[in-house]
Amino acid sequence: MGWLPAGEGYEVALVEGRVTARSTAGRAAGRQLKTLPKAVRTHPEVDRLRALAEWLDRHATDCVARVDSWMVSSLPVPTGLLARVWPDEAWQAGLRDLVVMGGSPDEVGFLRDATDSGELRVVDPDGETIRLSPATVTLPHPVLLPELDDLREFAAELGLTQGVEQIHRATWHKPADLAEKATSVSDFAGAGYDSRFGLAARATTLGYRVTGGYATCQIREAGTVTEASVWIGEPYWYGDSETGDLSWSRQDGRTLPLRQVGPVAWSEGMRMAAALHAGRTVKEGKDA
Repeated sequence: MGWLPAGEGYEVALVEGRVTARSTAGRAAGRQLKTLPKAVRTHPEVDRLRALAEWLDRHATDCVARVDSWMVSSLPVPTGLLARVWPDEAWQAGLRDLVVMGGSPDEVGFLRDATDSGELRVVDPDGETIRLSPATVTLPHPVLLPELDDLREFAAELGLTQGVEQIHRATWHKPADLAEKATSVSDFAGAGYDSRFGLAARATTLGYRVTGGYATCQIREAGTVTEASVWIGEPYWYGDSETGDLSWSRQDGRTLPLRQVGPVAWSEGMRMAAALHAGRTVKEGKDA
């Protein structure tokens, strides 16, 4: 974006997301100023740029959230769609360097570019740049990646940084020896907080929903929606609070036996419970 006139002797522009001014007259002509001069702070162009900066921030957040939802759900994404949004820096920030998978297990690698023709350029685990042009690709949840440790090591060698947490996302694999009728997990129960409000605030800050007495997250997997829930206490309780058990249910509210919970739903539910447990109040001294 270029510089815009903003009153006599000044121009303004968005520079790294911030409204910046520069002088157009005198010895300081062309020099960016550290702060906005009083003469331009209320100028209409400054107001418009501020509004644009706010919109760009929201747009960037929305793009990352959308890509994250595609990844968590391992949804098929049209290759043509990725090509259309790629020129937008906000979309690139969420998509670049994510592991993508084409129509076969051999078509996998880190996304580096997308062309106008709908072709994706990825770096495969052997370090080779390959081109993919299937109708759709998936952005696999890390619990579904069989060579996850190798991908992490390779990404570190290449210095890749993902805008959406994928290969370095904390994952949990469902144990094979679950009891047949078990419906809840208590691994992260009993995490104490000074107040129920503090526990609920941590849940919402982490991006989870608080509904009634539960912190929840929904996971779309294999065409179905599963909701993971952790008890956090009655909504109007003002005293100390602690996390309860973790369980999963279908959209109709039916609690799922643990053996029927899918691998992604299991991992994401455990991730939520672990994150709530990590924020607990740690007592010190003789009462610890």
